[in-house]
Amino acid sequence: MSTLHHLGRAAALHPWRVLGAWLVALVALGGLAATAGGTLQDNWNVPGTPAQRGIDTLREHFPDAGGSSAQVVLHDDGPLDERVVNDVLDRLAATEHVATATPRWSEDRDTALLQVRYDVPTTDNDIVGDLAPLEAAGQPAEDAGYQVELGGELPSTATEIEGRGELIGIVVALLLLVVAFGSVVAAGLPVATAVGGLVAGSSGVIVLAGLVDVSPTAPTVATMVGLGVGIDYALLIVTRHVERLRAGDTPVEAAGRAVGTAGRAVVGAGLTVLVSLMGLGLAGLPTFSAFGIATAISVLGVMAAALTLVPALCALAGQRVAPRRERREETGDTRDSSREPLVARWAVRVSRRPVAWALLALTVMTALAAPALGMRTWPQDGGSDPLGTTTRAAHDLVADEFGPGANGPITLVAELDRVTRAEVDTLRQRIDARADIAASGPVSVSPDGALAVWDVEPTTAPSDEATMDTLTELRADVLPDGVDATGYVPILGDISEMLADRLWVVVGFVVAVSVVLLALMFRSVVVPLKAAAMNLLSVAAAFGVLTLVFQHGWGLSLLGVDHAIPVSSWVPILLFAVLFGLSMDYEVFLLSAVRDDWLDTGDAHRSVVRGLASTGRLISVAAAIMVAVFLGFASEAAVVVKMLGLGLAVAVALDATVVRMVLVPATMTLLGRWNWWWPGSSLSAGTPTGRPVDQADQTDQADQTDQADQTDQADQADQADETDHEMEKEEVR
Repeated sequence: MSTLHHLGRAAALHPWRVLGAWLVALVALGGLAATAGGTLQDNWNVPGTPAQRGIDTLREHFPDAGGSSAQVVLHDDGPLDERVVNDVLDRLAATEHVATATPRWSEDRDTALLQVRYDVPTTDNDIVGDLAPLEAAGQPAEDAGYQVELGGELPSTATEIEGRGELIGIVVALLLLVVAFGSVVAAGLPVATAVGGLVAGSSGVIVLAGLVDVSPTAPTVATMVGLGVGIDYALLIVTRHVERLRAGDTPVEAAGRAVGTAGRAVVGAGLTVLVSLMGLGLAGLPTFSAFGIATAISVLGVMAAALTLVPALCALAGQRVAPRRERREETGDTRDSSREPLVARWAVRVSRRPVAWALLALTVMTALAAPALGMRTWPQDGGSDPLGTTTRAAHDLVADEFGPGANGPITLVAELDRVTRAEVDTLRQRIDARADIAASGPVSVSPDGALAVWDVEPTTAPSDEATMDTLTELRADVLPDGVDATGYVPILGDISEMLADRLWVVVGFVVAVSVVLLALMFRSVVVPLKAAAMNLLSVAAAFGVLTLVFQHGWGLSLLGVDHAIPVSSWVPILLFAVLFGLSMDYEVFLLSAVRDDWLDTGDAHRSVVRGLASTGRLISVAAAIMVAVFLGFASEAAVVVKMLGLGLAVAVALDATVVRMVLVPATMTLLGRWNWWWPGSSLSAGTPTGRPVDQADQTDQADQTDQADQTDQADQADQADETDHEMEKEEVR
C-alpha cells in the first residue's frame, strides 16, 4: 500500500483519535494566534522607487514628517462655525502620534478640510486600523449637526471585510453538493472539512502577522482560495470513497483506497497551487510575499484536512454517504450504464471535428481576452470605494469643494545641498504655471536647513490617467537632480508601475516551475506546455472581462459599483498566481485519467474521450462550487476583493467549460500519441494489451514488484484485490 493509502486507512480505523487530534491542534493554534499573533497591516514601503527615496529623505530631516496621514472633512449647508472647527483641530492636535493638524477652507466656507499628519507610518501598530481617535476628535462637529467624513491614507487602509462572501459560498456549495451526491451527509463532509482546514489556516495567518506585515485583505484572499480548493479536494476524495462503497468495500477500506488514489491527485494539485503562490514573492513588494505565504498556509491547512479528516468522517458516516435510493438497493449501484454519459458523447463530437472546435474555442477566449490589452491599473483610493462609505464621502466632498487634485497632492522634496533656495523658488513658479497644476502650498524648510518641501495639486483626480502623465512629465522634464516627487499618490503610481513590470517575472517563474512539475508528474513534454498555454489563455480572458466590467462599466451596477474605475494594481499578479494554480488543479484531475487510459490501452484518441467522461461530472461540480464561492466574495464591499472574486469566478467557469470541454479534447485529439512524448520513450511500442512501455514504466513495474514482495500478508491480500496499477487508474475517476 502507498503511504497515502496507509494514512487514509489509519484515519478511518481511528476516526475519533483523528477528530481529537484536530480539535487539540485547532485549540493550540488558536492559543498561539492569541498570544503570538500580530495586527493585520499593509506595508507601503516600495524599495528602490523615487517616491520611497523622497519619503526616506523626509524621515531623515523632518522628525515629524514621512509618517501616515489622514483627512477629516467637515461640511454643512451653510458657513461653518470657526469655533467648532478649531475645537476639532485642538482635539486632533492632542491625539497621540499626531504631528500636525492644519485646516483648509472652501471658498464659501461651508467645508473645512483638516489635514492630519502622524509622526509614525501607517504600519505602526499604535494607529493601524484605529479610526476611533479621529472619530472622537470630530465629535464637536457632529454635535453641531455637521457632516463629518474621514479620508486620506489611514482611513483607506481600514476598509472592512463584511464576511458575507464566506457565508454565501458555503450555503451555495452545500446546495450543489446535495444535488450532486443525493446525500446530505456526503454533501456536508467536503464543506465541514474545508472549514476545519480554514480555521487552522486562519490561525496560522494571524501567527504570520506577528512575524511580518500582513495586509488586512490577505486573510480574505486566503479564505477565498482555501474554501474553494478545500471543498474541491474533499469532494474528490469523497467521490472516490462512494465509488469504492459501491464496489463492495467496507467504509474503512473504501476510505483508505480513496485517499491512496484520489489523495495523490490532491497532493499534486495542491503543489501546483503552492508553486504559483510562491511566485508572489517575486513581485518586489513585502506585502505580496505575505499574501502568498498567507494563502499557502490556508491551502496547506485544507490539504491536511482533506487527507485526514475526510477519511475519518467517511468512516464514521458509513453507508450514509451513499445516496438514499442506492442504500435501499441490495446491489448498491442502481445507475443505468446502458447509455454513455453526456460528457463522453460530447467528447466524441469534439474529437470528430477537432480543428473546427479548437478554432471556435480559441476565438471565444481571444475575444474575451482582447480588452485586457487596454487595461489600466491603479492601486485604489477613496474614489474607488462604494457609495455610503466614509472614505468615498470624504473623497467626493474634497473633489467638489477643493478640486479633484486635492485628494492626491504631490509632495516635492528638494535637497538644498544640491539645489539652491533661489532655484527652488524658480522651480516653484515654473510648476505653478503649468496648465495641469491647480494649486501649490507654501515652501517649508527642515529644522536642519537641509530640505525645502512643498505640495502641488494636479487638476485631475488621483486615479485619472492624466495625473500619472503629470507626475511622469514632472520627473522627466521639470524636476532637476536633487528634487524628488513623493507622497501618497506618487507612491501608488510607483507601485502600479513596478507591479506591471514585475508581472512578467512572476508569470515566467510560475509557468516554468509548473511546466517542470507537470512534466515529471505525467512524463510528457507536450502536455505541460499545452496546459500552460491554456491556463494563460484563461487568465487573459479573466483580465479582459475585468477590464470590460470595471474599466468600461459593463454590468458594473450589478456589483454595487456606481462608476467605472481602473483595475486595481494589486489584482493582476494576485489573480494570475491564484488562477494558474487553480486551473492546474483541473488539469491534473483530467490528465491523470487520460494518461491512465492511454497507459492501459495505447489508444491515444479514445483515452481522451474516456478520461473526459470519467472526470467531467466531477470537474463540473467542483467548478460550479468554486464559481459560487468566488461570486460570493464578489459581493463584498472592498473593491479589490470584488475584483478578485469576479475574476476568479469567470476564469474558473471558462476553464471548466471552454477549455476543458472543448480545447483540451480537440488539441489532444489532434496531437494523438505526441501528447505523451518523453525523451527516450517509444510512442509505438506496447504490451500485448496495447499499453505502451517505456523505460520509466519498466522501472515503475520493477519498483512495484519489489514493493509487493516486501508487504505483509494483509497487504498482499489487499493488492490481490486491487493492483497498484488499478489504484493509479482510478486516481481521479
